[in-house]
Amino acid sequence: MHRPGILRGMRILGTLRSGLYRLYDRRIVRNLGPGEPVPRHVGVITDGNRRWAKEFGTSTAHGHRMGAGRILDLLGWCEEIGVEVVTLYVLSKENLDRPAAEVAVLTEIIARMASDIADRETASVQLVGDLRMIPEPLRSQLLGAQQRSASGEPTKKRLTVNIAVGYGGRQEVVDAVRSWLEEERAAGATIDGALEDLDEACIAEHLYTKGQPDPDLIIRTSGEQRLSGFLMWQSAYSEFYFCEAYWPDFRRTDFLRAVRAYGQRNRRYGR
Repeated sequence: MHRPGILRGMRILGTLRSGLYRLYDRRIVRNLGPGEPVPRHVGVITDGNRRWAKEFGTSTAHGHRMGAGRILDLLGWCEEIGVEVVTLYVLSKENLDRPAAEVAVLTEIIARMASDIADRETASVQLVGDLRMIPEPLRSQLLGAQQRSASGEPTKKRLTVNIAVGYGGRQEVVDAVRSWLEEERAAGATIDGALEDLDEACIAEHLYTKGQPDPDLIIRTSGEQRLSGFLMWQSAYSEFYFCEAYWPDFRRTDFLRAVRAYGQRNRRYGR
């Protein structure tokens, strides 16, 4: 009997809550003015799509689709405050061992997401990971998105979006060392000479993210507090922010809170 009144009250409450969040968000953004530190490079471990789907009684595929939509929202938030690089951990090496049906749906969603990002005039796509591990047709679709995004007007490309697919942090370091050794061999260096020249810069110049700043801030959702191999080398002096929300529920308010927390920390880089 009272159901229409209850629903109307819930809608009013939801509207009020949304309005309060918008006011809160604007206040945080105002505080990110000139002189306030904004991360140049933000890494995001987009965790919790499957658990979100399970809690809401929907399909895993729907959870992944909702997560992909949230990624597109995130890129807009990053552009709004002047972030230059975003690295998205969307498909690890281990994810490829999931049931074939789930991997097929997941790769389809990632391909569509990469295409949507490439269509943004202000963003360029960079693939991060061992592409040899990526099944077809996803590999070709991702490479096509990367090539298409590179063909736009360079002056409009304000945001570099690294899509980490088939990614493993340990494998990245192995690949960097292998690439450097092959370069040394091609230059005629001996093993002794190569070892004498080896330093941190040699590795950094052969990482998947070479030429980019290391991540200033790494965000992980779903309440898990670990990196799971994400940017192991590059994150040596990153600041971390762990959020309880599952990735599909991650809001602009959560993102701004993470950026605000980053700005309040005293970064000493081990000194």
